[in-house]
Amino acid sequence: MQPATHLGNVMRNLALLAAAFVAFASPISAGPAEERASDVEVMILGVYHFSSPGGDVVNVEVDDFLDPKRQRELAHLAQTLAQWRPTRIVVEQEAHGPNFSLESYARTEQLLQTERNETVQLGYRLARLLGHEAVYGFDERSRDGEPDYFPFEAVQSFAQRSGHGELLETLVGQVEAASEVENAAIQKRSVAETLFHHNDPMLMTRMHHNFYYSMLTIGDGENQPGAELNAYWYMRNAKMFAKLDLIAEPGDRVLVIVGSGHTTWLRHFIEHKPDFQLVESMPYLIAAATLDDALGSKR
Repeated sequence: MQPATHLGNVMRNLALLAAAFVAFASPISAGPAEERASDVEVMILGVYHFSSPGGDVVNVEVDDFLDPKRQRELAHLAQTLAQWRPTRIVVEQEAHGPNFSLESYARTEQLLQTERNETVQLGYRLARLLGHEAVYGFDERSRDGEPDYFPFEAVQSFAQRSGHGELLETLVGQVEAASEVENAAIQKRSVAETLFHHNDPMLMTRMHHNFYYSMLTIGDGENQPGAELNAYWYMRNAKMFAKLDLIAEPGDRVLVIVGSGHTTWLRHFIEHKPDFQLVESMPYLIAAATLDDALGSKR
């Protein structure tokens, strides 16, 4: 059986289950009813970067998200995510406090015709569908005088000098191999289908730990570039979550659209902060993929 056919069969078999999850979606964990009413529910939607900005160690090759086929798929995904009724949408963009709202949201209709990134094509599209007055940015980037949150070049330099080069090449090679598989399949899959593995918690956690924690061995006691990279990556994600905490109000349902590399740490914070509850995105992706299949988006 061809992979695409198998995936289609899996989607059809899971369609009713997905619909049930969407209809009765609930957080992973819940306390007493009086506590749940004031908790913040958060759904993390991990994505690859739609505009392929090239800022990652390895980047996915994407097609044109302004293409009519992709536009239909994005509309289907927005429709299914809207069923969760998020009260706030937060995206991987920098914005100023105290409210962290993005000024460009006011130009959504124009941007949908010209911009290919996930902030506009999914975040702004969904917010406009829901009638939201604002979309919020929570990204954290290094500024002058601040640490590099991903000092990969320092790790590379030390690895080459210290005999850890082969380890680092292996780690990067594993990421490249996974990206090649995705690049080969992306043309045959809908947007929702492509996002399946980006939102598989076990898969993403395994990939995250294998890549980052393996680099902890790159050091000699005096110099610890692998440990520093892990610490700064944690710091960036911790600061992003701290902004999310400032944006959210008690009782909110917050949809976070973010590069899937961030999902492991963000899930960790949400699962461990007492007044936050995590909601899974996978049922909504399955529902969107099923809608693509039913309405013939692939033709």
